[in-house]
Amino acid sequence: MSVDDVRDAYGRRAEEYADLFASTEAMDERDRKLVSQWAGELTGRIIDAGCGPGQWTDFLQRQGCDVEGVDLVPGFVDIARARFPGVSYRVGELDDLGVPDRSLAGILSWYSIIHTHPDDVPRILAEFARCLCDGGGLVLGMFEGPALEPFDHAVTTAYYWSFEEMSKRLGEAGFEVEATESRQGAKRLEATVVARRVGVGP
Repeated sequence: MSVDDVRDAYGRRAEEYADLFASTEAMDERDRKLVSQWAGELTGRIIDAGCGPGQWTDFLQRQGCDVEGVDLVPGFVDIARARFPGVSYRVGELDDLGVPDRSLAGILSWYSIIHTHPDDVPRILAEFARCLCDGGGLVLGMFEGPALEPFDHAVTTAYYWSFEEMSKRLGEAGFEVEATESRQGAKRLEATVVARRVGVGP
């Protein structure tokens, strides 16, 4: 699944997707609590990487965070800007967030890598590591299941990850996993991983 394929698939359904998910009411209370607590422990800029229609970026800004939403789908960025004026959004890709090295305190990647072929995920995690300061925080949302197995997502092909496989990739990229959580969603196991960028020296 190429970046262009994912961009095109979501671009065709951006309005439909936004109508379903671009509101705080669409968020599970447990997710709001997790993200709020995580962000509350950070000091500095946060990027919502793969922000979609922008609801989490808006949520974080309302929590008092210095946050920007980045998404590869121009239609999502347009929708986010219209629905959440006063919040910063721009078009960008997960493997090139366009910020200086070690300039971020946190990255929220909420189900944004689920469509990325597993062979390409290390490149994205390496970009996250480049952007985060020593000790910077990362939250990943993903679907838990047989490691790296593709499945038919409503929009386009996605991949399951096990905690073991994702933790391995995160460790190789310079992260230390601090917490994991999963629960049964409407169709699949929904999972989160909280990790921290390991210090890399001066």
